[in-house]
Amino acid sequence: MYFLYILECKNKSLYTGITTDVERRFNEHKNGIGGHYTRSQEVVRIAYSERHPDRSSALKRESQIKGWTRQKKLNLIQFGRP
Repeated sequence: MYFLYILECKNKSLYTGITTDVERRFNEHKNGIGGHYTRSQEVVRIAYSERHPDRSSALKRESQIKGWTRQKKLNLIQFGRP
């Protein structure tokens, strides 16, 4: 089981990734051992997550969301749909 997640950073930017454990990955980002971007931007909260049956589907969804506008991502976070 994999999860797609979106994190909100202190500067209000959004970071999207995948993992098998959202809480563990969030803590890694908070402690500076997550992705390159989150090492330079303080992570504030898990804004959104969704479950996927396998790595392949999570990666496809991550790629899709990374191509979205900020507003479309915010709509997903707020309403559960873009």
